[in-house]
Amino acid sequence: MCLGVPGKVVKWVDRSYPYSTAEVEFDGVSRVCHMACVEDAVEGDYVIVHAGIAISRVDPVEAQRIFAELESLGDDDGWKDAPT
Repeated sequence: MCLGVPGKVVKWVDRSYPYSTAEVEFDGVSRVCHMACVEDAVEGDYVIVHAGIAISRVDPVEAQRIFAELESLGDDDGWKDAPT
């Protein structure tokens, strides 16, 4: 099974298709993600990211619900401490 995680688009790095990338924040940790599948996303939007690729936009309320569910699991497997 694959896991897609919601993240917030912080800023676009490159908007040139098919190499578009943006900085996406996951609970305080930022990563540059490939954005070709969600080129209509704007800064502040939430996207579902799998393996470094944003695959769809997601409603902010749904993103917050997912964050709460993940937090309730109580195990971040050390990812919050990973270097940025």
